[in-house]
Amino acid sequence: MDLYLIRHTRPQVLDGVCYGHADIDVAPSFNEDFEILKNKLNAIKPAGIFSSPLQRCLKLADASATHLNSATVTQDSRLMELNFGDWELQPWSDIPQGIVGEWTEAHIRHTPPNGESYQDLHLRAKSFLEEVSEKHEGEAVIAFTHAGVIRALVAEALNLPLIHAVRLQIDYGSVSKIVIKDNVSQIGFVNR
Repeated sequence: MDLYLIRHTRPQVLDGVCYGHADIDVAPSFNEDFEILKNKLNAIKPAGIFSSPLQRCLKLADASATHLNSATVTQDSRLMELNFGDWELQPWSDIPQGIVGEWTEAHIRHTPPNGESYQDLHLRAKSFLEEVSEKHEGEAVIAFTHAGVIRALVAEALNLPLIHAVRLQIDYGSVSKIVIKDNVSQIGFVNR
């Protein structure tokens, strides 16, 4: 299976605001951002298209499915971004820095208040990967998702400790590819 992981385009949110599970719309630049992505999509012939149910991914998935004359988009909550709980839509500067610092140092296992840990995100993303690779062996699949999920799945394919996944740059509208053959994962490319 060739799994193409596509990060949503720029969201309509102010810089410096914490967001993950918040259902933020796409930025007004969506049409221009999508024009750039179209060229990256043209070589993909997907057997399935999956998306986080958050509108910033779903709008891009629907536009891409139309562009590719492809099947319907299947929403999957395992592709959602990290749940930042009580921090959602709060400026990072308004969240007590001691708490943020503690979470940042151990975000793999620690959770923001009423949120989830990065380990939790990793496990749900891995569950998606295993299920889809079993159902779509030898086929191409596209998943429209978020930077945290893409980092977790790339780290999984590289057997990279999750603590280092944050170092992977995943731009808005970028495409990353994981190739799974005979239960062995390889990275095709990251952040293209």
